[in-house]
Amino acid sequence: MSRIAANPIPYWAAAGKTKEVFDEAFADFLAIGFTAVKADVPEGMTANDYLAWIGGYGLSPSLSLFNSPFDDTVTVDGEVEKAKRFAADQVALGLDRTMISSMAVPARLAQPAVGAELDEGRLSRAIDMCGEVCRALTAEGLRPLHHSHIGGVFETEHEITRLLDDLGPDVIGFGPDTGHLRWAGIEPAAFIRRYADRLGGIHIKDVFPDHLEGSTLSYREATASKRLWAEPGLGVVDFDAVLAAIPDDYDGDYMIEVDEPSVESKLESHEMSFAWARRALAGRVTE
Repeated sequence: MSRIAANPIPYWAAAGKTKEVFDEAFADFLAIGFTAVKADVPEGMTANDYLAWIGGYGLSPSLSLFNSPFDDTVTVDGEVEKAKRFAADQVALGLDRTMISSMAVPARLAQPAVGAELDEGRLSRAIDMCGEVCRALTAEGLRPLHHSHIGGVFETEHEITRLLDDLGPDVIGFGPDTGHLRWAGIEPAAFIRRYADRLGGIHIKDVFPDHLEGSTLSYREATASKRLWAEPGLGVVDFDAVLAAIPDDYDGDYMIEVDEPSVESKLESHEMSFAWARRALAGRVTE
């Protein structure tokens, strides 16, 4: 059965991915009641050591993310090799799927959520490169699921649908982020219904309305304002509609993600999110 999982991004986003930072996050998750966490094996650590580490906090690994710019700053061969190394760790952790995303186009970080500097040629090349990486992940035993993210080459509805439709369900599945979709002006529930037969994972993320239209802030400025990302239920994402759009046979986890908590305490933010998830996902997840 599905689980409520946590992504410790607010712990390491500014402080870095150190053992001390993750230990703080994992201790908080244990105290709150989370049993699953986004699987990020630190560089230099084996998958078995990582399993033992998080297991000491009562946690097991959940859906992770393979990220690439999918542009001319990287090569297909290089990204395929990176994907193979990533997949080896994920499979060793017992996972059978991963999200795959792009989130590093400078113009789009400066002017987020509007498809800045759209280039159809670049988009086509990115789709082709993503397809090769997806095939490599699949060959290693991981099902790739596209994960929507502001700031990347697959940002707008046009770009995401081009990717999913051009590559097709045999190459790439669907692992949406409700907050990033909403920020891009895409109604999450309708988009989930459109690709429901490919749904393998989901990030539960809410957004405040403050920076959704007409904002001049960069991605980082909007995030730092604490008026972009919201704990689930505090923002404008219609989660009743989102959950209604998810098929009855969905077997992935529900990963809570609040990149920058709207409250001062990361612990309080995750307590709020977990309490909401237990209410909203009752009957859908294991306790």
